[in-house]
Amino acid sequence: MFVINRMTKNPMTVTADTKVDEVAHLMKKHNFRRLPVVDDGKLVGFLSDSDLMRVAPSPATTLSRYEINSLLAKICVRDIMKKDVVSVNVGATIEEAALIMYKNKIGGMPVVSNMGAVVGVITETDIFKTFVDVMGLADGKTRITLEVTDKIGVVKDIAEIFGQAGVSIDSLITCKKEDNKYEIVIRGDITNIDDIKAKLEAKGYKVIHTVKIG
Repeated sequence: MFVINRMTKNPMTVTADTKVDEVAHLMKKHNFRRLPVVDDGKLVGFLSDSDLMRVAPSPATTLSRYEINSLLAKICVRDIMKKDVVSVNVGATIEEAALIMYKNKIGGMPVVSNMGAVVGVITETDIFKTFVDVMGLADGKTRITLEVTDKIGVVKDIAEIFGQAGVSIDSLITCKKEDNKYEIVIRGDITNIDDIKAKLEAKGYKVIHTVKIG
């Protein structure tokens, strides 16, 4: 999975000189939460709905609607946008994008080409959807969780057990625990969960959870 396949392509952009009231109208009209700020083809900032909320008057204000609009019409995007923009290259993997967003505690970021042009925006929603698609959660798969000791050949052994049982593995992930242990999560179209569970445990693999999702 790559960012280019999951991002919103050719996003709407605004310039740093755009007035805040114009941007607020655009974001509301098109239901955008974030917009890249581009001047002369170069990414110079990133604007989010939280940035707009910071400068919007409180609901308890005594200002009239005209006064509020007049106030926002005097503020430019450059005055409220994030200037130290975190971005990701269009050729990056979805895992790299997720890690960048996790480390920087952000919900979205611009996607740039090798030349530095903005070609997309990727958000936490895109990451979540990718996770759902990769794990086949919407397809009604059965999920089996095993606890195993870290050793060479574990995945091969488990794959052989499923193969001999005539069960195809749709996805398999591992998660490291403490004490040299791993959780292995397997998803597939498993019609007889008790049979495959018995075969796994007969080979010494501890099944700690089973569930059908979707």
